[in-house]
Amino acid sequence: MIEARHLRVLRAVAATGSFSAAARELGCTQPAVSQQMKALEASAGTPLLIRTGREMRLTQAGEVLVRHASGILAGLTAAEEEVAAIAGLRAGRVRLVSFPSGSSTLVPTALAALRAAHPGTRVSLVEAEPPRSIEMLREGDCDIALAFRYGAGQAEWDDLVVRPLLADRLVGLVPEGHRLAGAGSVGIAELADESWIAGCPRCRRQLVDVCEEAGFTPRIDFATDDYPAVVGLVGAGLGVAVLPELAIESVRPKGARTVAVEPAVEREIVALTLPDLAQVPAVAATLDELIRAATRA
Repeated sequence: MIEARHLRVLRAVAATGSFSAAARELGCTQPAVSQQMKALEASAGTPLLIRTGREMRLTQAGEVLVRHASGILAGLTAAEEEVAAIAGLRAGRVRLVSFPSGSSTLVPTALAALRAAHPGTRVSLVEAEPPRSIEMLREGDCDIALAFRYGAGQAEWDDLVVRPLLADRLVGLVPEGHRLAGAGSVGIAELADESWIAGCPRCRRQLVDVCEEAGFTPRIDFATDDYPAVVGLVGAGLGVAVLPELAIESVRPKGARTVAVEPAVEREIVALTLPDLAQVPAVAATLDELIRAATRA
């Protein structure tokens, strides 16, 4: 019989390429990984890995198991949580992954309300930007992904349960002494000759697309995933930026001014989960609290 713990080890070995790296990721020893892989191969009745020197690759059977492992592990987690709820344990566990500006605005309000209503539910939080956060959800490494996208109607999330939270408008950020600092609104083309400070890769692509639609390519001199760093660079007079409103809420824009940008651009903020996990009481309760937090944002 194939055991879930062995599938987790196989997936880690496939992702990292070696027993030692998988052991570091799983927090165990290299011999333990080796033993569990031998047990899995014995259960499967066929080799799953081909070892050539220091390199390691999957056999065809190994590839099949890795492909099915994420769905099996996610389904097992869902089954365990539903059984616990049916048994009346009033306990649950939710692994949440969020992008940084969501972590500092929506998540604290939602988790505080969840703890007050369901003190037995444990929630862990890690940060990742999409698309990495979406990969983590599909791979079974989290239960809920707080994510965003520019432009609705895309098919990238068709296999997931999508809970819309809010529309987050992009705003301009300029130094206090900038010629447009006191403007009510600014056309993006008015910033064509500026030095730009760009954010995360997905936001960076959106910035380039919006600017090119306005007839210019932004000169990006600085790029950082850290929103306080973006604000600090703008406040020091090193350039201008366009940031989501949630990001501005979580950072005190010292030395910088916000201005409305035209044409208006919004990103859609959503909470995502797998169909099986959406039925788990603790996951459903967390989704509900995220929705309530978004209505107050």
